[in-house]
Amino acid sequence: MWNWLVRDWQWPAAALFTAVFLLVLTPLVFHLAGLGLALLFVQLPIYMIHQWEEHRQDRFRLYINRTIGGGKEALTPSATFWINSLGVWCVDIVALYLAWAIAPWAGLAAGYLAVVNAIPHVAMSVRSREYNPGVITATLLFLPIGGWCIAEIGSQSSWEANAVALLIAVGVHIAIVVHVTRRLARLQRNAPLAPNLNSVHGLSHK
Repeated sequence: MWNWLVRDWQWPAAALFTAVFLLVLTPLVFHLAGLGLALLFVQLPIYMIHQWEEHRQDRFRLYINRTIGGGKEALTPSATFWINSLGVWCVDIVALYLAWAIAPWAGLAAGYLAVVNAIPHVAMSVRSREYNPGVITATLLFLPIGGWCIAEIGSQSSWEANAVALLIAVGVHIAIVVHVTRRLARLQRNAPLAPNLNSVHGLSHK
């Protein structure tokens, strides 16, 4: 099951399939819980749609390994899966339950998570002048819907609640950068040293 889900890259398709059913439930959530909770609820399915664009056929991992890793495996299939399951699905689910149990402001991190994710996608695309996996849904879904969520709930919340939510979202992404940086440093340390040309030259004349 693990190999099928992770190493065969079936989880992005499973995420898309799940997102469709969650979106169908959104009007019911809006009717029962109101706009604030509905906006928080919808952050998970739109993120799942984004993950399908981003990770199907292993596109984003290969893109990062090529552009940032310089050909090294900065991201592994397992790390990519855990980042997206723990750092997105679990964060959004916990945020939704906190919003339901306490108040909408308690789940505001879900909206910020989407917007914070969209910014580097758009920035990379502008800087490199090329498509990067995920930039379309980041632009068309994250910025408007995540921004709407922040505007709707954040405007009715304290600046402290907004600050904490933003810090959580930024913290998730910083953790990813730290992981990639540390892995690249470890790969660099473990890389075989280039042969000493002078030694090789000397041996060739013995």
